Amino acid sequence: MGMSYLILAGAIMLFSWLVSSRLKSKFEHYSKLQLQNGMSGAEIAEKMLADNGIRDVRVISVAGQLTDHYNPLDKTVNLSEAVYNQRNAAAAAVAAHECGHAVQHAVGYRWLTMRSQLVPIVNVASTYMQWILLAGILMMRTFPQLLLVGIVIFAATTLFSIITLPVEYDASNRALAWLENKRMLTQQEQAGAKDSLKWAARTYVVATLGSIATLLYYVSIYMGGRRN
Repeated sequence: MGMSYLILAGAIMLFSWLVSSRLKSKFEHYSKLQLQNGMSGAEIAEKMLADNGIRDVRVISVAGQLTDHYNPLDKTVNLSEAVYNQRNAAAAAVAAHECGHAVQHAVGYRWLTMRSQLVPIVNVASTYMQWILLAGILMMRTFPQLLLVGIVIFAATTLFSIITLPVEYDASNRALAWLENKRMLTQQEQAGAKDSLKWAARTYVVATLGSIATLLYYVSIYMGGRRN
C-alpha cells in the first residue's frame, strides 16, 4: 500500500497542479473579457441578492486574491478587491457564485447546513490531527488506538470535503442560471463565466480525491499494524 499510495498521491498532486494552472490561465483570460453591461463584481452581487429577495446580506471587499467567500455567520458576501471592482466575465462569475451560497443559506439548502455544522469540528481537527496521526503511527505497536482516533478525526475532514462538492456545484449552477435568465451577460461572456466556474469546481474534486486517498492510506497502516 505504501508504494501504491505514493504513486496515487503523486498522480493526484500532478492533476492538482494541472487543474490549478488551467484555472489560473482561464481566469486571466476571462479577466480581459470586459462586460458589455459595464457592471462591477460588487454590482453583479448586489443585483443577484436583490433579485432573490435577500435584503440582509452585505457585499464587502476583502484584501487578497482568491479570498472570495460567503460568511453565513455575519451574512456577508466577501469579494476580493479585484472581483469587487473589476467589470469582466471572471469577476461576474465569482461574484454570482458567492451569492449562490447566500441563496443556499436563505432557502435552507441542506448540504450547506451540513457543511456549516461540520466547520467547528474541522477547525479543531485541523489543529491537532497531524500530531495525533504522527504519534499514532510512532506508537502503533504499543497504543494502536491513538492512530484510530486520528483516523476518525481525519475522516471528519474528508466528509467535509465530500459535502463541499454538491455545495460548490449547486452555487455555480444557481449563479449561471441567474446570469442567463436575467440576461446579465452576452453569450460570449456567459460561456466565459461557465468555463471559469467549471475549472474552479474541479479544484474541489481534486482536493476531495486527495483526502480520500490519504484516509485510505492511514486506514491501511492501522489494519496492517493490527495484523502484525
